[in-house]
Amino acid sequence: MADEPSGQVTELLQRWVKGDDAALGALAPLVFQELRRLAHFHMQSERAGHTLQSTALVNEAFLRLIGGRPVDVQNRNHFVAVASRLMRQVLVDYARSRRANKRDGGCRIDIEALAELPVQDDAELLALDDALQSLGQLDERQARIVEMKFFGGLSAPAIADVMGLSLATVDRDWAIARLWLRRQMDGSPVP
Repeated sequence: MADEPSGQVTELLQRWVKGDDAALGALAPLVFQELRRLAHFHMQSERAGHTLQSTALVNEAFLRLIGGRPVDVQNRNHFVAVASRLMRQVLVDYARSRRANKRDGGCRIDIEALAELPVQDDAELLALDDALQSLGQLDERQARIVEMKFFGGLSAPAIADVMGLSLATVDRDWAIARLWLRRQMDGSPVP
């Protein structure tokens, strides 16, 4: 998708947003490998023995994408961010359904270690999702930056492009959000 000829993906995305359902059908084969790479990125941080595989995660996210009204997607990076968010929601919903009767509210994980280590179980994923939702209530922009960087694997420049922010703003918000999440996940009081 990164080598798309003359913005074909962007053009199809814009046609889909305007209501052309056939554009989404034409878009699917062009973005499948990119979405599969993104799903693989998400699955690497899941627990061992997870029953979902990358292709199933792509399919679930794509079903959610076409099931709702078209999202105003401006370009490739924005589409990747939206797809990443949908994949994260699929994994969180899956974890919630598996742990509906056994939820561990005391689970604490180190936000710094999360980028390098796989999430060991559903409780950690749910704790992270709860912390991100709390952050989203305090500062939606910071929560979106964390989602795109942490779950979507987007670089700070790509996030700045998607959100229409300066690189300095993205870096500053990432640093603040990371500190807030670390405190939240460690159980320390947040000022």
